[in-house]
Order: sequence, then structure tokens, then C-alpha cells
Amino acid sequence: MSAQTPTGFTPTGTIATSTDRRRVVFATVVGTTVEWYDFFIYATAVALVFGQLFFAPAGEEFGQILAFLTVGISFLFRPLGAFLAGHFGDKYGRKVVLMLTLILMGVATALIGLLPTYEAIGIWAPVLLILLRILQGISAGGEWGGAVLMAVEHAPKTKRGLFGASPQIGVPLGLLLASGIMALMTIIAPGDAFLAWGWRVPFLLSIVLILIGYYVRRRVEESPVFTELAERKEVTRTPIVQLFRKHALLVLIAAVVFAGNNAVGYMTTGGYIQNYSTNPEGPVGLEREPVLWAVAASAVVWLLSTFFAGWISDRIGRRTTYIIGWILQLIGVFTLFPLVNTGDIWLLFAGLGILTIGLGFTYGPQAALYSELFPASIRFSGVSISYAIGAILGGAFAPTIAAALVAATGTTMSVAFYLAGMTLLGLTATLLLRDRSGIPLGPDSEAEQNVSPIYGMAKA
Repeated sequence: MSAQTPTGFTPTGTIATSTDRRRVVFATVVGTTVEWYDFFIYATAVALVFGQLFFAPAGEEFGQILAFLTVGISFLFRPLGAFLAGHFGDKYGRKVVLMLTLILMGVATALIGLLPTYEAIGIWAPVLLILLRILQGISAGGEWGGAVLMAVEHAPKTKRGLFGASPQIGVPLGLLLASGIMALMTIIAPGDAFLAWGWRVPFLLSIVLILIGYYVRRRVEESPVFTELAERKEVTRTPIVQLFRKHALLVLIAAVVFAGNNAVGYMTTGGYIQNYSTNPEGPVGLEREPVLWAVAASAVVWLLSTFFAGWISDRIGRRTTYIIGWILQLIGVFTLFPLVNTGDIWLLFAGLGILTIGLGFTYGPQAALYSELFPASIRFSGVSISYAIGAILGGAFAPTIAAALVAATGTTMSVAFYLAGMTLLGLTATLLLRDRSGIPLGPDSEAEQNVSPIYGMAKA
């Protein structure tokens, strides 16, 4: 057997220089930022204009609910993207999958920016919108797992949380970029001009961002773990079958961990707060522009807390970091709407800022946590499918559920209790898992990696 390095890789699987590692981190951040910009620009447009432009015949309130449903529909197709990406990522490598998901997301987003509205082509407008959103969902389902493994599998053993935070901060960066550009367009094209053409510009801008992301990603080397598996000819023929045969319960528990974060995060990334706070007939009635800037500013807080949580998880462990995060997130859930409902833009920002601190702590360590849960030969399938299922259980219909709860109860307290319940589910799932920080990730250690990390399961 080949000699191992301290990280658990054979010499052929190690990165030679810190420059290579920095390039991986940079490429991961840029690529995921572009991907999530594309994904979130849709949710922002749903909150602001899609109800009017694509679902007008359904009426204002129900049309808006239908628009939010299109956000959730894409999540139903994330598992398909995860299954495809997991299968091909475990067979042919992480890098090729990342390139394909980036292109698919960019093309779908740009085409949305060119779509005629319901007034122009009738029922075909929402149909085509939904089809393109489905393509976004497939891409998002495959993107995250590849980005995570490129970052974590390149990382030194003692810095996996820090390296793994790089694809995670792509989410708040994507939200920051999406909200900032939308806010800018409300200035450039105010009022009716925004409805007529202003909303389209951020979607078309995706073409430029995709070219940048593609250039950066193609310069990165393949993951050392996959390279070693390929050199040994130990690539699994049916990774998904092996995953569910041996680790089905682990996939479900890992999915619930993410669901607890994702349901709460989609109050902003899914566009609910933007719509709720800018609805002229609602209790808040703020203007679009300041709300978008407040969301963008809260994304900076989310970015910083996500990065810090990844870093601190290398010192106190993934599990402990998560537990702290769930407590902070629960506080954020119950302070959000009382502050938003004041109608004061600074208090709205404060509510979002408090919430995003907890979100960062329950998101920053996720890349390292997931990577350390699954064996090398089926890791892409494991992290991608767990993530996709968690997204369905969590954020897929969170904005729709929130809108329906307020419509049924007349109070946002019902939404707070719903989000608190999801947070407690995430905490429970976290408590079921052993901390595996620092476990060797290379194929030499598959026996150790196959030991169940679930409390109460057999240790060997």
C-alpha cells in the first residue's frame, strides 16, 4: 500500500503549493457566487415583478403565491441534478460536472431575461418560465456537491472548515450581488420602466458572469481524492446504489440538518421578506430600493458569519459550531418579524442582520461536515443528494408556506413558529451525529469512513 501523507492522501493526491490551494478557493468562491447570483436573481424578481408579469390573471394575492410556487418547483428537480452530478462526479470527476452546471445555470438565467410576458404570449409565458426555472434547479442540485468537494478535498486536514466555507460564502455573495444589482436597476429604471425592461438586465448580465466563472474554473486541477481513485481504478460503477444500500439513514439525517438552515434562509433568498415588506397593501409598505439595499447589507453579515463559522469549526468541531448556530438562529427567528413590522428600514436591516448571524453558523461548517460524513468513493453522491433533499424539505416552499400562513392567520407570529420548528429539527439532526472533524478523506481510509457517524448505530 502506498505511503500516506499526514492528510491521509498518497503523494500523488497532494497539492504541491499554497498557490494551487488559493487558486482552488478563489475558483470555488467565484463559481458558486455566479451560480447563486443566477438562482437568487430569480427569487428577487419573483418577489418584485413576476406575479404581475407572468401570473396576472390569477389576481394579485393568488398570482403572487403562484409566483412563489415557481421558486419551490425548481427544488423538486434538485435531486435529479444531484443524482446526475453525483453519478458522473463519482465516475468522471468533480471538475467536469462543475463546468457543466455553471453553463446550464447561466443559459437558463439569460433566457429568462428574454422571455415575453403573459400579456404578450399568454399561458406560454408562465410555462416557459417554469421550464427554465426547472433547468436552474437541476443545475443547483449538481453544483453544490462538486464545489464543496473541490474545496474540502484540496484542503489541509486542519483547515477543512475554512476551505469548505469558500463555496458557502458564494451564497451570501450571490445574494449580495443579486440584491445590489436589482436595487441599482430600480434607480436606473424606476417605476414602470422597471416592470417594462429594468428587471431583465440582471438576468442578461449572467452571460458575462458565466464567462468569468468558466475561465476561472477551467484553470483548477481535479480533486486529489478523485485523482487517486482514478489512478487506482477504484471508481465506483454505481455510486448511488452503494450510497442508499449502506447510508440511506445518514442521507436523511444530513438532509434534515440542511433543511433547518435552508427554510429560514429562504425568507430572504426566496424573496419572501422582500415581497412582504414592499407590498403596498401590506402592514409594512416600504419602497423597493431601500429594502433591496438592506437585504444586500444583511448578506455581508451572513458572509462574515459563514466564513467565521467555517474557521472556528476547525478549532471547536463541526458539531459544537452547529449547536451554537441553532441557538443563534432561534433567537433570530423570533426577532425578525417584530423588527420588520415596525416599518423602519434600519430595524428591518437589524432583524435580517441578527438572523443571518445564526444562518452563517449553521451554514459555514456544512461543506466540511458533509464531506467528512461519506466515504471517498461515493462522496459526491452523498453530499449532493443530502443537500438536494434538504433543500426540498427546507427552502423549497418556505416562502409559499410563509405567505399562506400569514393569509390564514393574519399574523407573522405563525411564520416565526414554523421557522422555529424547522430550526429545532436541524438541531435534533445535528445531535444525532458524531463529530468527525479531521477524519482522513482519501481512499486508503474507506474502512474508517464507512463506520456510521450516527449515534446508536454500530461502530464497525
